Amino acid sequence: MSAHFKEVDFASGGHALRGRLYPAASDKPAPCVVMAHGTSGTFVMVIDEYAEAFQAAGFNVLLYDHAGFGLSDGDADIINPWVQGREYRDACMFVRGMDGVHNGQVIIWGDSYAAGLVLVAGALVDNLAAVVAHIPSCGAELIPFNDKPQQFETLKDIFLNGDLDTFEKDVTGPLPVVSFDQSGTPSLLQPIQAFHWFMSFGGRFDSNWNNAVSRVIPKTEVPFSPQLSAAFIACPTLMVAGRKDEMVHCNPLVQQAVFESIEAPKEWFDIDGGHFGCLYPGTDLFREAIAKEIEFMKQACSSVSA
Repeated sequence: MSAHFKEVDFASGGHALRGRLYPAASDKPAPCVVMAHGTSGTFVMVIDEYAEAFQAAGFNVLLYDHAGFGLSDGDADIINPWVQGREYRDACMFVRGMDGVHNGQVIIWGDSYAAGLVLVAGALVDNLAAVVAHIPSCGAELIPFNDKPQQFETLKDIFLNGDLDTFEKDVTGPLPVVSFDQSGTPSLLQPIQAFHWFMSFGGRFDSNWNNAVSRVIPKTEVPFSPQLSAAFIACPTLMVAGRKDEMVHCNPLVQQAVFESIEAPKEWFDIDGGHFGCLYPGTDLFREAIAKEIEFMKQACSSVSA
C-alpha cells in the first residue's frame, strides 16, 4: 500500500501534539478521520496502517500521539482520560480549520483505551459525522448512576470548563506498561497477549514507545466514562468488539450495556482474535476490521450529507 502524508502539529492543553496528516486519495474534499492510540501506544504502532487504508478508501486522516507519548510534548508517560479526551476535541478543531481537502465531516476513531475515550468525546464534541470505537475499554464493572442527564451535564461542564489541577488524583504507577513476569514485575496491562503485542510493535526501531506509564485519574464528581456518556452521543456509532477479549476493562457485559444505551444510529460488530488479533497487520482479522470500519464510515458520511 502506497501512502503519502505530511507531518503536522497542533496545540492542546498548552502542549504541541505531533502526528501525520494523510490527505484523501480523492480529487474532491472528503471527510477526515481523527485517530489516536490506546494505552501508551504511538501512532507508528500499527494504527498508521489503518490510517493508510482509510486514506486509500477516500478519507483524510489526522493521526497523532497523545501528550507525553511518542513525538508529542507534555509530561512523559502519563495517561489522564480528561486530558486525552480534550485532545480529541482540539484535534477536531484543528481539522475543521484545514483548507481545501476537508469537506467538514469529522469522524473520531480510537482503539482500546482510546476507544473508550471516543465514546465520551463523541458526546461532548459537536457535529461529528461518526464515532468508531475499535475494541473499546468501557470498564471492568458497571457503574451505578442515579441521574444520568444531570450527571452528564456535570461531566460536560468539567470537560469544557474544569481546571483539572484543582482535583485530587488517584495515581497508579509509574510502572511498566507490560511485563512477562507479573509476580516479579507487575505491569499496568497484565495479559501475556499484551506483552507480546507491545514487544512486537513497540520494540521496533523508531517506534518512540516507552515501556513505562502512570495512570492519573482526577477525583471528579463524575467519571470520564462511556457508561455515562454513550446515551448522549448524537452521531452514528460503531463498536467493534473482540470475542474473548483478554483485557479486564473490556468486560463484554459492560461493553454491551454501553452499546445498548446509545440512542443514535449504531452498529455492533464482533470480531475474533481477542483484544489484539486485528492489530496484527496483514492478517485476515486486520483486513476484516478495516473493511467493516470503512463500510460504516462511508455509510455514516453519506447519511449526514443526504
